[in-house]
Amino acid sequence: MKNILVINSSARTQNSHSRKLTEVFVNHWTNLHENPNITYREIGTTPVPHIDEKWISAAFTPAERRTADEIEILKTSSTCIAELRQAAIIVLAAPMYNWSISSSLKAYIDQVLRVNETFKINPADAANPYVGLLENKTLFLLAARGANGYENGESNEHLNFQTKYLKTVFNMMGIYNIHLVTVDGTSLDALTLEKTIEKAHQDIQLLIEQQVL
Repeated sequence: MKNILVINSSARTQNSHSRKLTEVFVNHWTNLHENPNITYREIGTTPVPHIDEKWISAAFTPAERRTADEIEILKTSSTCIAELRQAAIIVLAAPMYNWSISSSLKAYIDQVLRVNETFKINPADAANPYVGLLENKTLFLLAARGANGYENGESNEHLNFQTKYLKTVFNMMGIYNIHLVTVDGTSLDALTLEKTIEKAHQDIQLLIEQQVL
């Protein structure tokens, strides 16, 4: 049985399109799997701490030399990294805030993007020095955006600091099997929104069935 990690990063609990996408994912996955192993990480309403100088010092101290206080400082980070390691499938719900991601999601990324834990540096390869340490994982990136046209070759591509950034971050950690599903136009007319929601829900279900096969 595959372990699933569901991460919600929306600040909203009501009327959140990205949360609805994770709900659709979980419901359809549960319909196809008996007693699924699903872990939830709620960072939208229960954010992880932002990193600070003590965190940075602890993270760059060799593990065998860390004090008890430094281990405690890195506790949240280590827990979140352990969740990523244990998951075969990561389901990340990410609304677009000001053309980027929520501050809570950025704080989470800072906690888990740790040298020698989720990536390492290969100084011999100056062109591609970062080597991901999270392997054999699939990411379902479920995004919600107020407008549309944010992907490659589209009119708002230059304003997309959301999915491009998230793909880069997870690639750096070794996760390349990424499936993007979006609800676009959450600020547009009701008919357009209804159509994009329906398509997103269908895309999620189809992707799950393809993964099952």
